[in-house]
Amino acid sequence: MRTKRKVFAYITRGEKENRELLVFEYKGEPEVGLQVPGGTIEDDELLIDALYREVKEETGLPREVIDFAGKIHKYTYYPEHQDKAYERNIFHFEYTGEPVEQFEHMIKSYGRDNGMTLLFRWEPIKNLPQLAEEQDKAIELL
Repeated sequence: MRTKRKVFAYITRGEKENRELLVFEYKGEPEVGLQVPGGTIEDDELLIDALYREVKEETGLPREVIDFAGKIHKYTYYPEHQDKAYERNIFHFEYTGEPVEQFEHMIKSYGRDNGMTLLFRWEPIKNLPQLAEEQDKAIELL
């Protein structure tokens, strides 16, 4: 079984009791599900470099508006009916930019998602809808 290495970013804002998580859906493809920014670590790429690259590619947010809070979890995800596994490395960032409730961002990358538009919004963590493919597995660690 082959294993792919992944990074995911829980980007939050607000005080602990009212904390919100930045989530997105693919424009025109809500069936893909609600997700958090993340993606594959390329061969010979450092984990931290992959994290910042994926956050920038998927959100368009510059480093200046997200404060790194730390790594919160690492686990292996085994998707049903597939002969592969994913090493998931989940990190936490605090959003410090201007208040914005929702925004769109078009991905610019060399990957298969190049040109796709993502629809971002903030969701309260205490009432968080289920995220796609267990991406919410470590929410309780925030």
